[in-house]
Amino acid sequence: MQPAQSIYMLWDASHIWGLMAWRALRALGLSCRLVKGQEIAEGALLGKPGSCRAYENAIPPPLLVVPGGNARLKALALGEAGRAAVRAYLEQGGGYLGFCGGAGLALSHRDPCDGLQLCPWSRAAYPQRLHHLISGHVRVRARAGEELSPPGIPPLLPSGAAGSRNNASLSLPVWWPGRFAPENTEEVCVLAAYDAPDADFWLADLPLQRIPAHVFEAWQALYGINLSADFLTDQPLVVSGAYGQGRYVLSYSHLETPQSPDANAWLVHLLRRLAALEPRRDLVPGWELGEPVPAWPDYTTAMPLLDALRRTRALLDLAVEHHLFFRRAPWLWGWRTGLPGAACNNLHAALCTAVNLAPSGEALDYWRDVSSRFAELSSLFAAGAEGYLLACRLAETLSPTLPDAVDQRGLDNQREALFGHPMHGGGLIEELLTITEELIYLSQEVRL
Repeated sequence: MQPAQSIYMLWDASHIWGLMAWRALRALGLSCRLVKGQEIAEGALLGKPGSCRAYENAIPPPLLVVPGGNARLKALALGEAGRAAVRAYLEQGGGYLGFCGGAGLALSHRDPCDGLQLCPWSRAAYPQRLHHLISGHVRVRARAGEELSPPGIPPLLPSGAAGSRNNASLSLPVWWPGRFAPENTEEVCVLAAYDAPDADFWLADLPLQRIPAHVFEAWQALYGINLSADFLTDQPLVVSGAYGQGRYVLSYSHLETPQSPDANAWLVHLLRRLAALEPRRDLVPGWELGEPVPAWPDYTTAMPLLDALRRTRALLDLAVEHHLFFRRAPWLWGWRTGLPGAACNNLHAALCTAVNLAPSGEALDYWRDVSSRFAELSSLFAAGAEGYLLACRLAETLSPTLPDAVDQRGLDNQREALFGHPMHGGGLIEELLTITEELIYLSQEVRL
C-alpha cells in the first residue's frame, strides 16, 4: 500500500453531495482535500508546485473524487485547462471516481466544453421527466470476477433468466440520478445494473412500495403515465473503464451515502483498488443534521452564521408542518414536486457543516469581509422564503375552488429571485451558499 496520501475532491458545484462525500471519506479514516477547478487548471492534480496553493510534496494524488452536483457547472469551473489537466492526470495513471453528476461529467458530450470525454458513452435522457425524480435504494445485479466489482457477489444474469432475481443481492442508493446511454463497446465494463426498486424507493414524492401494483396499471391505462419504475430494469448503474494508463469508475449510485452497508463496502473496495489506500472501516456512520455543536471559539463572530442556521431550520420545520416537505433521512428532506427542496437541503447541510468546523485564520479574515452582507442576505432570504412556501400552500388549498387566486407567474418570479433555477442555481440562496461553502473550503482540517 502507498503512504496515506490525500485524495483530492472537486469542490465546485457539489453542495450537499460534496459535503456528504467529503464527510464519508474522512469518516473512513482517509485524508481528503477539497480542490477547486481553478487549482486543477493550475496543475494541482499533476503535482506542479506553481499551482495557487502549496501542495505537499508536489506529487499527484492517488485519486480524484468528483461528487454529485451539476456536471455542466463543474465543467465550467474546470475550464478548458482544467478539463485537459484531468485527462492528463488519467493518461499518466491517475484514478477517477465519479458519483452521479461526477459520473456525468466524465462522459462524452456533443459539446466538449460540457464534460471530460473520459468515457465513450454519453448521458441518456429519461422517457419522461418524472422518471429522473427517483430516490432511495434499488436492488442491483453486479458483475462478478472483475477487480473493481464488489466482493462476494453472484454473477450478473439477464433479467428474467432463471435465478436472476435471487442474484439481485445488492441494495444501492440513488438520489435523483442521470443515466447512461450504453453503446456496444468493450471499452466500458458494466459493474452493476438496476434490477428493481427496494423498500425505501420513491418516484418524485410517491413512495412506490405503498402503492399497489394494480394502481400503477390503472394509472398507465387511464393517464398514459408509467410510474412502476420498470423503465429502470437492466439499465447500467455503475461502469468502469480505462483512459490512458489510468482508470475511472462512474456510479449513478451514491456509494458514499451514510449507513448504506452494500454501497459503503463497495466504496471501500474501490478505494483500495483504485487508490491503494486502506480505509479504517467499511461503513460510513450516520449523518445527523440536527442541532450541531458550534466549533467557533467566538459566538459573537459566528452569530450571523448561527442565525442563518436557525432560520433555515425553522423554514424546513414550517415546510414539514404544511406538508410541503417531509423527512427522508437524518440528513435529507424530501419535497413535493415543483418545490425548492433541493436548494433548501444544500443550504442547511452547508450551514451545519460550517458551524461544526473551527474556522481557520484565513476563513476568519474572509468572514470579517462578508459577514455583514451575509447577515443581510440571510434575513431577506428567510422572510422571502417563508412567504413563498406559505403562498404555495395557499395556492394548493385554493386550487379546487379558486384556481387563479394566487398568480402562478408571480410565484414563479418569486421562486427565481429566492432560489434561482432548479438546475443552474442563482437567487439569494446561491449567494448564501457561496459564502458558506467558501468558509468550509478555507477551514479544511487538512490545509492545502
